[in-house]
Amino acid sequence: QVQVVESGGGLVQPGGSLRLSCAASGGISSIYAMGWYRQAPGKQRELVAAVTSGGSTNYADSVKGRFIISRDNAKNTVYLQMNSLKPEDTAVYYCNADVRITTMGPYMDYWGKGTLVTVSS
Repeated sequence: QVQVVESGGGLVQPGGSLRLSCAASGGISSIYAMGWYRQAPGKQRELVAAVTSGGSTNYADSVKGRFIISRDNAKNTVYLQMNSLKPEDTAVYYCNADVRITTMGPYMDYWGKGTLVTVSS
């Protein structure tokens, strides 16, 4: 079974940095896009950043210039380097992967359980 596991969350002061990691494993044929979403208390889940297998990236306007998404296709792993963190970046961060488990099958969404990022002094 496909598993998606995040790591790297924690408490950081405003202006600080954190790096999140996410690894997908278990019966994977290929992955198209991998991305990070976040959900703050009382708000809807939103896209933070995503990267395709070809390296195309997409960022939310609120994180452009501060966050960098990268990917290691060989390891089915995606990273999110978060710099100049603000209190409004506080949220649970979820990893998403568009996974194909057979060569010609459809891509399906898989989600991690999330990792909490708290930006506070």
